[in-house]
Amino acid sequence: MLADSTTERLKAESDAGGRRHMVQIHRKTAKGLAEIETRAHRLPPRLRSALILVDGKRSDEELAKMVLQDPDGTLKALAEGGFIEAFEGPAPPPPRAAPTRPAAPAPTPAPTMAAPSFEQTRKEAVRALTDLVGPMAEAVALRMEKARSAEELRPLLTLRMQIIANTRGRQMAADYGRRFGADPEA
Repeated sequence: MLADSTTERLKAESDAGGRRHMVQIHRKTAKGLAEIETRAHRLPPRLRSALILVDGKRSDEELAKMVLQDPDGTLKALAEGGFIEAFEGPAPPPPRAAPTRPAAPAPTPAPTMAAPSFEQTRKEAVRALTDLVGPMAEAVALRMEKARSAEELRPLLTLRMQIIANTRGRQMAADYGRRFGADPEA
């Protein structure tokens, strides 16, 4: 059953018959889903952010905690615009109580850290370069991805450190070099 208004809050108490509480839950309409994919209606950022949070599982009270600026007005605007709809659903079950006696932790052996593989190191080096330099790093990262050994990768890392030093500073470049086994002094 659809609710008449998104600002209504159902506060029905459990009766002697054992009925569960009903809460108001919001879900995206077809128009709301289309807006997420295409931005055709050009919602303001505040409304778009709230629309993204609506998942068909969160109650209006949960959404009100997540939507920082005027949650009732925001949900009402989305509903009036046809982007979301409210329906009644059962209240989530109460959280289970913690066990009364704590379980003794089983002894675990100390983890052994395996050395990262060349492929993993190369992948992380490319990702870190892209994070530090941004889209400018794409063409440069392609050369790194073609390296087939640590010996081929090392001089490329040194060159990338120069790029990082020019864009983000010498300290960032040195940190990058140390992280991936390149000589930070080169």
